[in-house]
Amino acid sequence: MTSAPDAPSVLDPDVVAFAQRVFGYVRTGHSEAIADFLGRGLPPNLRNHKGDSLLMLASYHGHREIVRLLLDHGADTEMPNDRGQTPLGATAFKGDVEILELILEHGGDVNGSGPDGRTALMLGAMFNRTDIVKRLLRHGADRLARDAGGQSAIDLARAMEAPDTPALLALASHHTKEPE
Repeated sequence: MTSAPDAPSVLDPDVVAFAQRVFGYVRTGHSEAIADFLGRGLPPNLRNHKGDSLLMLASYHGHREIVRLLLDHGADTEMPNDRGQTPLGATAFKGDVEILELILEHGGDVNGSGPDGRTALMLGAMFNRTDIVKRLLRHGADRLARDAGGQSAIDLARAMEAPDTPALLALASHHTKEPE
């Protein structure tokens, strides 16, 4: 005799409401609430329906204190969302140098990429984030890396008509020490 398959699990509406509240607090920067939840055992790698982790959302929205809290509680710096984007890539896109440094200090892969092969350096270069590009180069970002389409950071910056980062990357190729 075989047993009947288990019925599909249904999430408790209260749990769903709590999770939505947590993600809302991360998006809006309520660090005290997030600190309290983490102290009570909230998993730092909680993800939403798009695969965005709490760290991804805090990084994207520029909430440094929440990023710090999540990293101190063991959040995974390399956890991609459903589109393969990482917190470091989101930070490079948005241009927050302090969050970039926090993620790198906690083990973020300076040359990590998603399925498209785009690194944080490529994203920073594309969107003319000169401070981000400089920091990533100082941390050892590979300026010659190529994405899935075969383009480097300088190629992507030029394609996006970024006014400053192509020259910065070209200058970096002529110096052993990265530009200040």
